[in-house]
Amino acid sequence: MAFVEGAGAREQETISRADIARNLKTIEWLKTELVVNIASLFKGMLKTSDEACADSLANIVVGCYLLGKRLGLPHSALDARIKEKIKANIEQNHEIETWYGDFSALKRYLSERKM
Repeated sequence: MAFVEGAGAREQETISRADIARNLKTIEWLKTELVVNIASLFKGMLKTSDEACADSLANIVVGCYLLGKRLGLPHSALDARIKEKIKANIEQNHEIETWYGDFSALKRYLSERKM
């Protein structure tokens, strides 16, 4: 944490501490939202509700991007890591890839989509 020396230094320190506290609170809130949405996903799966499952999964994905940003990861870094994970699972013949080809399908989908 950097502080400005001289006039207003205490004010700058207060702002910086407030920003840190707000960021930590936001991180905790986002973590809680992820857990809540995972629970909602499980409930949707029990009810076999496609709408509830899609809503929960979308909230989980968005929550991960927001949490990553709060942790200092740019969205592009998360995108790159996702691509790396997909590629690695294809190369390592992950069971889901072997059985269903899901990683290859996801790789094709992500390369073709424009969002």
